[in-house]
Amino acid sequence: MKVLVVEDEHRIAQALKEGLMQEGYAVDVAYDGDDGLATAEADEYDVIVMDVMMPGLSGVEVAERLRKQGNHTPILMLTARSQSRDIITGLDAGADDYLTKPFSFDVLLARVRALLRRPTEALDSVLEADGLSLDPVKRRVRRLGSEISLSGKEYAILEYLMRNKGRILSKNNIISHVWDFDADVLPNNVEVFITYLRGKIDKPFPDARPLIQTVRGFGYVIKDEPA
Repeated sequence: MKVLVVEDEHRIAQALKEGLMQEGYAVDVAYDGDDGLATAEADEYDVIVMDVMMPGLSGVEVAERLRKQGNHTPILMLTARSQSRDIITGLDAGADDYLTKPFSFDVLLARVRALLRRPTEALDSVLEADGLSLDPVKRRVRRLGSEISLSGKEYAILEYLMRNKGRILSKNNIISHVWDFDADVLPNNVEVFITYLRGKIDKPFPDARPLIQTVRGFGYVIKDEPA
């Protein structure tokens, strides 16, 4: 899952990035409202964590513009203000949740998980495809009753494929969603991780059909039904 942090206080922004990355999220950071808006427009994110008071556009203005564009990415607003009118202004602008500074990182993490459990498109809490199940809350993967242990990147790629079941995802789609913007990643790296994934969710189950399908010249897809 990919998170955009928009926060002008560099110390807080870096602390959030490091903490979220330790939890397995890919994280991009913007340090003002204008850059935050441009970054949110340029890429696809699962959650945006955004300060309200920033240089340039405020968090409220960024939220308003994204919603007017039809961008429904969940937004968690961060603010030093706790007055109800400020919270109402942020929520009316399109924010999905509010957190007042100072806050516990564990609380922020719980809020992010909660937003991920209620995306704009209806999705089951447990993702399933032909005997494979992925629980985003417990970060547990099973196939035909057997527990499967995955690395952080393997899990992130599989979750992205599962959330987009039936949609062909290019290597660039996967790179932009699973790795940070600054990461030095090549398409061959995606091939390597897909091979690792197949070795864990397909090869150990010879009586079941392979789940991760290659569409030559386009990318990869997971489907419920055979190709």
